[in-house]
Amino acid sequence: MASLRYITVENFKTERGFTRDIDLSYQTFGRPLGEAPVVLVNHALTGNSTLIGENAWLDQIVGEEKTIDVNRFTVLAFNIPGNGYSGEVEDLIFNYKDFTLDDIARIFIEGLQLLKIEKLYAILGCSIGGALTWHIAVNQPDLAAHIIPVAAHHTANDWVLANCSIQEAILNNSSAPIEDARRHAMTFYRTPASLNQKFNREKKNGKFKVQDWLDFHGKALKNRYKLPAYRLLNHLLSTIDISKGTGDWLKAAQKIKSQIHLITVNSDQFFLAEDNWNTYGQLSETNKNVTIGEIKSIHGHDAFLIEHQQLANLLQPIFQNIKTKNEKNTAHLVWHR
Repeated sequence: MASLRYITVENFKTERGFTRDIDLSYQTFGRPLGEAPVVLVNHALTGNSTLIGENAWLDQIVGEEKTIDVNRFTVLAFNIPGNGYSGEVEDLIFNYKDFTLDDIARIFIEGLQLLKIEKLYAILGCSIGGALTWHIAVNQPDLAAHIIPVAAHHTANDWVLANCSIQEAILNNSSAPIEDARRHAMTFYRTPASLNQKFNREKKNGKFKVQDWLDFHGKALKNRYKLPAYRLLNHLLSTIDISKGTGDWLKAAQKIKSQIHLITVNSDQFFLAEDNWNTYGQLSETNKNVTIGEIKSIHGHDAFLIEHQQLANLLQPIFQNIKTKNEKNTAHLVWHR
């Protein structure tokens, strides 16, 4: 595994007026910095900077001779400050409401500057990492040649805000906050069709298997994730807004100079496919550099972690400039321009 490294963003001031030094941890994979085009990957809510190897969350996509080929690219991943990946208590953020996702975008941009990275080949982000990708691009419109928000959106709609509110209430009031919040979250990360197909009301030892599945995910997250990290990341979800409070997301998005590649999931019940298609429709009227591709799956939001081949095939034209030859998934892999 690539070693965890640190840089310090000194005297960072959040948009809500809080100032502190930020220890920003990161990992790099593939070619050394300065020797190849750089791809920045932004992790999802409970993810981290480990993209390749044991317990990695993106090694179906990133690796030698994979879609994002580490023989051709330098792949960089920051940890969202406060996600607890370092294991050090001092790296946690307890005053989570002093931060917004736009602050995290500005921290990442300063981190890139400290690493002397002036241009990126691409920014790829999944879920909240995709929303973060939008925020980075709005803050520095000419930073990347390509931006690729996956299973994400540029604005937290009322459905997202509602679920974040419920998650926060669980995290602040439950006697088993991580387990219970995760159990709740799994119900909107998947779909009724996905759970019905997987479990079909089957029981084991007198208990419905779906209940055991929820318990498993709750306990698994408790074993590897810290409560302050969950509170912070859930709060950051509720602050997704590239308009920075004006409500005019389109004006903000029109500033982006990158090729914008939206990847949505047709059954996503968190960051809705309909919202992404509406974004594509409105933005493409003035921006010819926007495309949209859709993963077809019954599994909902988590399909970006499950449908590896579909995601890889959608990414291939961006990173390899070739068309997929996987006939099985051809109908799923149409980019719309």
